[in-house]
Amino acid sequence: MEQPIYTTRAHVFQIDPTTKKNWVPASKQAVTVSYFFDSTRNSYRIISVDGTKVIINSTITPNMTFTKTSQKFGQWADSRANTVFGLGFASEQQLAKFADKFQEVKEAAKLARDKSHEKGETMSNHSQESGRETPSTNQASSFNGTDDEKICHVVPEATVLKSENERLKSAAEHSNTNTKKWETELQTLRENNARLVDALQESSANVESWKKQLSACKEESDMLRGKIAELEAQCNEVNQDKQRNTQLRVRVQELEAELQDKEQELENLRKQAEIIPQLMAECDGITTKLQAAEMRNKELEGTIEGLQMDINNTRKKQGNMKVELKKFMDILDGKIDELHEVRQGLSKLGVDN
Repeated sequence: MEQPIYTTRAHVFQIDPTTKKNWVPASKQAVTVSYFFDSTRNSYRIISVDGTKVIINSTITPNMTFTKTSQKFGQWADSRANTVFGLGFASEQQLAKFADKFQEVKEAAKLARDKSHEKGETMSNHSQESGRETPSTNQASSFNGTDDEKICHVVPEATVLKSENERLKSAAEHSNTNTKKWETELQTLRENNARLVDALQESSANVESWKKQLSACKEESDMLRGKIAELEAQCNEVNQDKQRNTQLRVRVQELEAELQDKEQELENLRKQAEIIPQLMAECDGITTKLQAAEMRNKELEGTIEGLQMDINNTRKKQGNMKVELKKFMDILDGKIDELHEVRQGLSKLGVDN
């Protein structure tokens, strides 16, 4: 009966049989990988099963070597299975423990092989010695001494022959037992090879399906990338529109502030324009006074010369006031035109928004 002596979990891979370079996953997830010891055959195996599928069935020999190819990955070649197995572990500690156990099992397999060779050599030596001793004893009995001496020689020789026969019988039985074990192991190896062939065919079919799924995923990823690029372009356009709206809002706020300033200035001009009728009334009063003064000038020719300076001064003041009034009216017209243009600009901006 085989008994597990060490168990761990890892992702199992096999080398691609066609390229001999790429790794093909033998399991979709981490599976149990165990060392087994067969006490009857004195052999060690690494076995891993994924569900009902045997993905590793590797008998360890002294010629095998476990190689660490990275911090969490190791591999070994199995000449009987004609493949290379790879294991991916979750941590460096698990890989180190598995490698140490592999070396330990490898040394144990080497010792078992040496012991079997020693037994075989011992059995062959015994058989050769028995074959050599039988004729020598017969010759000694036929050529040496009297009958008593011959009897003395024959008795120990018969005992030796019996012991040798018993040894030969036990050796034959042992060889028959080994032959049966080897036949059983050969049958087991054939069954394992058949399972491995089935597993290899199944993995090849899985590889084809995975390739199809990979191509479909690549096409879908390309489509998604195109959609992402379109969405990014749309987002950029939206951001540009937001920036434009922000700029327009700032411009509208500036124009509203300018409009408020203009309205305040217009209000001040209106207040100043309310003073104009008073000034006109004053002008009319002055004109009336001038007319009265002219009438009185006719009557009072004597006082004309004295008042002529006052009249001239008054006329100069009146002229200055008219000039200033005209300038004020021109300024008022200009401000009204500017206010009209500002209102037209605001209406255009409202239409654009």
